[in-house]
Amino acid sequence: MEIGQYPASSCSKEHQKIYQEWFALADADGDGRITGPDAIKFFGMSKLSRADLKQVWAIADTRRQGYLGFPEFITAMQLVSLAQAGNEITQDSLKRDDLVSLNPPVMEGLDALLAKSKHLVKRVDPEMDGYPQEQSHLTNKWFSSKSSKKIPLTAVTSVIDGLKKLYIEKLKPLEVTYKFNDFVSPLLTSSDFDAKPMVMLLGQYSTGKTTFIKHLLRTSYPGAHIGPEPTTDRFVVVMSGPDERTIPGNTIAVQADMPFSGLTTFGTAFLSKFECSQMRHPLLEHITFVDTPGVLSGEKQRTQRSYDFTGVTSWFAAKCDLILLLFDPHKLDISDEFKRVIGSLRGHDDKIRVVLNKADQVDTQQLMRVYGALMWSLGKVLNTPEVSRVYIGSFNDKPINESAVGPLGKELFEREQDDLLSDLKDIPKKACDRRINEFVKRARAAKIHAYIIGHLKKEMPTMMGKAKAQQRLIDNLPDEFAKVQREYHLPSGDFPYVEHFKEVLSGYSFDKFEKVKPKMIQAVDDMLGYDIPELLKNFRNPYE
Repeated sequence: MEIGQYPASSCSKEHQKIYQEWFALADADGDGRITGPDAIKFFGMSKLSRADLKQVWAIADTRRQGYLGFPEFITAMQLVSLAQAGNEITQDSLKRDDLVSLNPPVMEGLDALLAKSKHLVKRVDPEMDGYPQEQSHLTNKWFSSKSSKKIPLTAVTSVIDGLKKLYIEKLKPLEVTYKFNDFVSPLLTSSDFDAKPMVMLLGQYSTGKTTFIKHLLRTSYPGAHIGPEPTTDRFVVVMSGPDERTIPGNTIAVQADMPFSGLTTFGTAFLSKFECSQMRHPLLEHITFVDTPGVLSGEKQRTQRSYDFTGVTSWFAAKCDLILLLFDPHKLDISDEFKRVIGSLRGHDDKIRVVLNKADQVDTQQLMRVYGALMWSLGKVLNTPEVSRVYIGSFNDKPINESAVGPLGKELFEREQDDLLSDLKDIPKKACDRRINEFVKRARAAKIHAYIIGHLKKEMPTMMGKAKAQQRLIDNLPDEFAKVQREYHLPSGDFPYVEHFKEVLSGYSFDKFEKVKPKMIQAVDDMLGYDIPELLKNFRNPYE
């Protein structure tokens, strides 16, 4: 399966060398990224129409990052070459067999410019993955810097950089002031913004979660265990790495370049049940998978977990781009723990996809009944009139059991599998949009949190009876939420869970909370209303 494929591999070494020189010339500031203004200057030499160049950029910048790295630049040049030869430019243009032998496009006046700048040309590593190291290190410094100096706009060369800048300057001060990281989610780091898209698999034991990942990778990953009994007893992050190895949870949680530092809040009991499995694989260049332990049935087993399983799944849900809930025709009952886990996905409904796996183990009539029963169970648990899309299939490496499902069933499974794979293929393309979506969601949650904390501080007496007043406020928390909602005209659905909030509040003295600071709130409102739309406008297709 090709996901987010770029044709750096479908370009001859000889042509790659030519494109290296062109890339170094087009990349005026040498940061390994060609932004809109760079592209307008360089692509103009092709003498193609604006409409053609708009299409070239749209296909090359498939992830909507607002810039082209070296692999995307090669894509763009190959598309320009095809357009100059009179071909129509479409997504399918990249699937042509003659891309390797395709000559570089004719760029008017380029030779003269190259001759002038020969001594300035920097070499670009053809293995580079489109996200240059230098730029990444530069933005990392923004997070480690103790000073609150403003980041110059010239340092921002992509949508993600822009979000980092807005977070550090406008949202992070609000989160720190009102202890958002203790109540809702740890503070973000540079690696949280740069992380590859993640797909999490959830389900009861033996529903085929590990087999599903193995099926997509077409190989097993280091440390994978598959069996009919509960085999995966830990959270495993399957990601790209230089060699095949597993890294323990405590090690991975302290690595600054990994987006897992927030998991330290769940303690050593959890980190000993967490590991990272690394291997070289083209699919893992674009997507990271999160394999989870089977959800248990019965109350007794739940109490034996030494860490907050629901809290961990909720943390991963916020970071993931897609959440797959796997069911087995023989295990349709939704246990108490599974119900709690699905409940913890509240607010991430748009990411949930349901997979009815191993569906070839029952015949067509039974499958129809199983599907109906699954929809009924989900309707009760998800508490929504609409149920998420359900994919039916058998996601493993064995051929479909045609004797059970018949030729019609086989065709249905193949179509469903194609639909699910196309959903997965879209993930890298939508990753940047998803980051913006999550960022805006977080900003709204931080704003409501600040209003709640400020309100609790305001309700405290100045002198006597502080302990009693605090207890009264905690006991009447739903009423206090309603007051905040009315005072600031906020939507009730955006407020946090009362029980969880009460639990965290009990460890604080309200007297030490900060009052509502209108300037800070205004800065976040300006960011949502003006800065983010402006950022998206600056990094959209330069030919629009």
